[in-house]
Amino acid sequence: MTKTVLDAINDQINAELSASYAYLAMSAYCQLQNFTGCAKWLRIQSEEEHTHAMRLFDFVLAREGRVELKAMTKPAGAFKSVPAVFEAALKQEQQVGRQIDRLYELALKQKAFAALVELQWFISEQVEEEKTAREIVGKFQMVKDDPASMLDLDRELGARQPGAGAEPAAGA
Repeated sequence: MTKTVLDAINDQINAELSASYAYLAMSAYCQLQNFTGCAKWLRIQSEEEHTHAMRLFDFVLAREGRVELKAMTKPAGAFKSVPAVFEAALKQEQQVGRQIDRLYELALKQKAFAALVELQWFISEQVEEEKTAREIVGKFQMVKDDPASMLDLDRELGARQPGAGAEPAAGA
């Protein structure tokens, strides 16, 4: 693996950890707003993003690369509303999707074939992540400010169980 690809994967590890951190802050906000289902959904999402970071972490080590953890920016902790939290989550997922695409393109140009195979999982996962976030934003737009519908949506999101879409890296 080239140094260029290794540096980019290390950047992606940081991006995944930063996303995890941001989801945790979003969860805390929702919890304080008494949207405990949303808080649970976001906490599980935080754990999933951490799992993604660890998948890349393990990949780098398996290829005898050096993992370089970097400082993370403090995530936003205040939002206009609970729906605004999920709008921010959608934007974050779209950004991560663009980052994964650029990383895949770089690995292809650098002929880092093992990285391409590993990144294929991330591309598929990102399509699902963006779709889910987009659907949740759409549901919030449909219910608008109707309290009963907001509570139903909170309950629906709270039914999420850990583990969906977050498979461990091979050999991890």
